[in-house]
Amino acid sequence: MTLSPWASAAEIARAVGAKEIAAAAVTEAALATIARRNPTLNAFTDVTAARARTQAAKVDSALAAGAAPGPLAGVPFAVKNLFDVAGLPTRAGSLINRERAPATADATLIARLEAAGAVLLGALNMGEYAYDFTGENVHDGASRNPHDLSRMTGGSSGGSGGAVAGGLVPLALGSDTNGSIRVPAAFCGLFGLKPTYGRLSRAGSFPFVASLDHLGPLARSTADLALAYDAMQGFDPADPVCRDRPAEPTLAGLRRGATGLRVAVLGGYFARGAVPQALEAVRACAEALGASDIVEIPEAARARAAAFVITASEGAALHLDRLRARPEDFDPAVRDRLLAGALIPAAYVARAQKFRRWYAAELKKLFERFDVLLAPATPIAAPRLGQQTFLLDGIEVPLRPNIGIYTQPISFVGLPVVAVPVATPEKLPLAVQVIAAPWREDFSLRVAAALEQAGVAHAPRPHLED
Repeated sequence: MTLSPWASAAEIARAVGAKEIAAAAVTEAALATIARRNPTLNAFTDVTAARARTQAAKVDSALAAGAAPGPLAGVPFAVKNLFDVAGLPTRAGSLINRERAPATADATLIARLEAAGAVLLGALNMGEYAYDFTGENVHDGASRNPHDLSRMTGGSSGGSGGAVAGGLVPLALGSDTNGSIRVPAAFCGLFGLKPTYGRLSRAGSFPFVASLDHLGPLARSTADLALAYDAMQGFDPADPVCRDRPAEPTLAGLRRGATGLRVAVLGGYFARGAVPQALEAVRACAEALGASDIVEIPEAARARAAAFVITASEGAALHLDRLRARPEDFDPAVRDRLLAGALIPAAYVARAQKFRRWYAAELKKLFERFDVLLAPATPIAAPRLGQQTFLLDGIEVPLRPNIGIYTQPISFVGLPVVAVPVATPEKLPLAVQVIAAPWREDFSLRVAAALEQAGVAHAPRPHLED
């Protein structure tokens, strides 16, 4: 039996578990696909071929011995290069970090996926220190969008988006501080999950903004997203913000779809500025779900501004010693934003945090009326590589800070979100955010599955020439 490079994680795990194909064969096929396509897509910065072969052999040996193969048996995956991978320096997209000693242990989420039978193939390109929405890295080169090689993947998990959308792996892990999973999911036409803040362990990952950082998966289907998410759940004392909650599996619940869930569309701030296709994608999702209520999140624009203040100030504090010692080794765009963050008065940061608490309370009231909220993921489809500006409400604005106008007010208070790819008449995909109350990832995933079942949401396959 052979499997297509576009086989889902669920299909691979089923075939390996049934001994229709060996995990070793799946791994070799994936490594061959990476060898062919990565020089074009620039998604991987490190390929861990020897490790992958060893892990695949373990899966096959366990199956031969009659052991349970795990829900992700033989499934290839890769991780953003801010995850610790034993034997590799944790780059976090930077030049400076390449000089770090190799990691001695894997990040918790890598260990959990491998315990479920998955096979790590390597580390992925990203924006420097995760302070990026474009997927363009000055040290490793830009990740290229598989749907149009002249366009951005989005960032900062750009390699994660490119690797999954390009058929290199069916699963990838990324991080999301202000939108860095949801933006690549939107630009690359993928499903992406930003879980509740504190749900998945961040132990063994290089931080950006500790009070805003999340880790999560990207995939080409809701089922694959749920498979990976379920395998990674669980308390981890090594991450001080990881909550001690029992695992709450979501995969079996996908079949319930949106039945019984109260869904509304976010208006006001979230209905302004986007290109018509992005707003039409939200309308199509709402129509498929029978959702007619339109609600507003109060002070969403202020939430975005407060997120900027916290991001810049916390990020600057983390990198202050590096900024003093080696400013010339930073991406100039990242360096200048971090330096600006270092100059923000403490009183501004305190006000932003105070507002954050108020804003979270207001959203809690909204979730007493509705279970799920819909909003655009990005205001535009993937821009061209090197593009510096775009039109927002008819005004030319800087590209980098404004790609995240719809994602920042949501991650600001740690809500779970699934980015759902929606077909558009144009070649380039867009996505809709499916937002739920804290700890209700199951609601977001169920709605995503319902949209997929209705044919509204799907991950388009790019036309790549090997």
